[in-house]
Amino acid sequence: MTFDDLKQLLFVRGNVGVKLGLERMRAALALLGDPHLCAPVLHVAGTNGKGSTCAFAAAALQAAGLRVGLYTSPHLVHFCERIRIDDAPISEERAAALLGTIVRRVPWALAGGPAGADDGDGLTFFELATLMGFLAFAEAGVSAMVVEVGLGGRLDATNVVRPLACAIAPLGLEHQEYLGETLAAIAAEKAGIIKAGAPVASAEQPPEAAAVLEEAAARAGTALWRPGRDYNVGGVPGGPLRYQGPRWSLEAPLALAGAHQRGNAALACALLEAAAGQGLAVGPVEAARGLSQARWPGRLQRVSERPLLLIDGAHNPHAARALAASLPELLEGRPLQLVFGTLADKDAEAMLRALLPLCSGVHVCPPASPRAAAPEVLAALARALGPGTPVAAHQGAAAALAAARAAAGPGGAVVCCGSLYLAGELLELVEGRSPVPMPAERL
Repeated sequence: MTFDDLKQLLFVRGNVGVKLGLERMRAALALLGDPHLCAPVLHVAGTNGKGSTCAFAAAALQAAGLRVGLYTSPHLVHFCERIRIDDAPISEERAAALLGTIVRRVPWALAGGPAGADDGDGLTFFELATLMGFLAFAEAGVSAMVVEVGLGGRLDATNVVRPLACAIAPLGLEHQEYLGETLAAIAAEKAGIIKAGAPVASAEQPPEAAAVLEEAAARAGTALWRPGRDYNVGGVPGGPLRYQGPRWSLEAPLALAGAHQRGNAALACALLEAAAGQGLAVGPVEAARGLSQARWPGRLQRVSERPLLLIDGAHNPHAARALAASLPELLEGRPLQLVFGTLADKDAEAMLRALLPLCSGVHVCPPASPRAAAPEVLAALARALGPGTPVAAHQGAAAALAAARAAAGPGGAVVCCGSLYLAGELLELVEGRSPVPMPAERL
């Protein structure tokens, strides 16, 4: 199997849609020799910040000398970014070989295609990608895995793991069609990763979500670590993070920008400390090194200086508010031009409402996805929410970025956000990389 074969076989499985449940995963894993049990797992759920938390934790485990498998989603530019071993994405050849192994050993893996998705028991895009990650880690002989939940938690394909410790990043409203209409309902789905014997660290949560997590941990008979009660976060904004846990104390600068990353970094420390209490060979010195060395592209990534160019993957209201709160410190008074594009099923109004008060101009464009919101629709929305703020609609990301840079001038700033698809497209553009054609997950 070649990587072109993989793209044809795998990405069309996105059209099967979301099929929540663990029965297919468990059956497939049994046929593959249960690779998800090959090493201790740190399992991370949440609405925003779970990827950054995973990046901090994985960097710390590497600093401790462990061979680390990191599974995250979605990718920014290339599918292989989802499956990383010691921070290096697997190769296209390896990805193709992994999918080939699954197709050979799980005969029904591709059953039910898009036309008959409801009639078959085949695997979805995300289920296949998750199996590929577990298989890659087992074959590479990793000594620890950091696994990010895809959607929800309780019925997510990653929830087949037997975690050493878990973390719940900040929760907000998302994917209500699958997870429920209220924050409490969504928290209950996220809390589905909590298991007996595996301590769970939580970020700061809204009261209704915190109550659900407390109840779930009590029901599982496991410890729940909460900020301000079980661990503390200190340090001045923009300065090194100070973390104080039950046994650990550390101070470190953060490799990732933004005020919200302080909470993500502290959550990673609590997760690591909880895992260390379960026997994982990591300590506060390695945790501090991980905080200062983690890489997580497309999250308030500083790309250039004149004008200042920041690319961020914020793609829901919670993330947009966190981005808006972080920008004044980073902009240092520079006037801001916003490049914004999002998917049609996202709450563009709430995102723009958070960001527009900071903007001197707005440039909207469609992300590279068949699900992109039309730029004309986004432009009309931005004009209604921010009367008096110049708004321009562009048919592509390159044109939007060029116009924003010109409007900003050398002394201004440009922030690009609204979609991870957009962030990935712009990173390829500004870094001068040749675009790698990658199908959308839903064709």
